[in-house]
Amino acid sequence: MARSALAFLIILCSSGALAEDAPSKATLVAKLADTRINESSGLAIGRRNPGIFWTLNDSGGGPFVFAFDDKGGTRARFEISGAANFDWEDIASGPDAEGKPSLFLGDIGDNLFIRPEVQVYQIEEPALESAATSAEIKISQFKNLRAAYPDGRHNAESLLCHPQTGRLFIITKTNDGQCGVYAFPSTLRTDIIMKLESVASFQIPTVTRPGKRPIDNCMSTGACFSPDATRIVVSTYSSLYQWTLGPVQTLTEAFAQQPLRIVQPLLLQNEAVCYSADGKSLWITSERLPTPLYRIEFEK
Repeated sequence: MARSALAFLIILCSSGALAEDAPSKATLVAKLADTRINESSGLAIGRRNPGIFWTLNDSGGGPFVFAFDDKGGTRARFEISGAANFDWEDIASGPDAEGKPSLFLGDIGDNLFIRPEVQVYQIEEPALESAATSAEIKISQFKNLRAAYPDGRHNAESLLCHPQTGRLFIITKTNDGQCGVYAFPSTLRTDIIMKLESVASFQIPTVTRPGKRPIDNCMSTGACFSPDATRIVVSTYSSLYQWTLGPVQTLTEAFAQQPLRIVQPLLLQNEAVCYSADGKSLWITSERLPTPLYRIEFEK
């Protein structure tokens, strides 16, 4: 594989022995009161709205984005008027081309491998009024970023936005842990179907854990950069994996290092993860009601 700043290779053995367990503490902070959030399939921290989380439902959930707080209360539900939820699988927050806080909604799921292209809806992160509670708002201004893989069709549930450059990445999902990492062009366009660039491949190991199948650890279900871009986390149904990115380190060098495995609470179906605004902890939710909100703090 050609060595580049974008390329990286993660090599994990089938037993997971190369991943060092990271001491951590998980706290159930809230259960989301809004039963409409029944398949939370992505999670992002607000950049324009401190203390606000953004989530969306999986396929069939409609073109809606929810804003909620750490008490589990919905602050607003936004309908992306004119968009379609074919299989929304992740949400990422980051800067647009002008540096404005934006949300990227990943319509990237393809369980049956039937989609010739995937799409990401880009909206400017709405500013919430402090007194707003459960508001219903329509958004008609959005960008539809269509893209195709260079090597066939893939299923994916992980969308990342680099917090400094705004570049988008997709990590594919398979049952055997073989994942591909694809980058959008650095300049995003809406007038063409963009060609994604294959920048890496990696394997997530099987891990035996009571209450989960070994295969549950193989499937990548979400991912996120830390706010300062010094770390990246990938979630599975059983675990979280985190790598450190040094200030002058290429992604190739960073991901050649041993990752930290964070044992998450035993959830029904974790498909969403993001860092806190200060980067000192992780937040996760789960599909299926009641929807929990967990904070995972790293022990010193």
